[in-house]
Amino acid sequence: MRIAEIVTAVLLGILSIYLMWKSGDPPSWDPDVSRFANIGFIEGEGPGSGFWPFWLSAIMLGTSIWTGINWYHRKTPASQSDKPFLDGHGKRMLLVVGGGLFGFLALIHVVGFYGAIPIFMIYYMKYLGSHSWSLTLAVSGTLTVICFFFFDIAMRIVLPKGYLEPLFIPLYDMFL
Repeated sequence: MRIAEIVTAVLLGILSIYLMWKSGDPPSWDPDVSRFANIGFIEGEGPGSGFWPFWLSAIMLGTSIWTGINWYHRKTPASQSDKPFLDGHGKRMLLVVGGGLFGFLALIHVVGFYGAIPIFMIYYMKYLGSHSWSLTLAVSGTLTVICFFFFDIAMRIVLPKGYLEPLFIPLYDMFL
């Protein structure tokens, strides 16, 4: 457990630095624009395109550093443990959940983001969580609708729709 904690903290710290660097990329190449000009607020527009990725990655870097400090001082139960990181059940759950996530990513190319969300939530809630069908369908349907309105309508970030795209044309006509 001790080794797994510091390895995870270091890997997440490296990922954080990479994401902070990439979030500073300007949307289009312009020699007059500073690399990190879009991580702050743009006058008259609001947060730049890299604002949220940069600052969330900075928070993740801070928590990774804090985890490393706690690891060094052996303040967490994991940093004091000599037990293996994953037992048999843990390895099985990693495969089951990780396999579900990879399935979700593969489904995005076929049925789009909004078709993959309910399929993944049904798999996760019904198969892994053993929740009732009514709760599973309510959560998966509600989450799909919330994501659609948040990304496509409110933020105007068009996510892949796959073969389900014709179903969204009436919604675009109503809201955009």
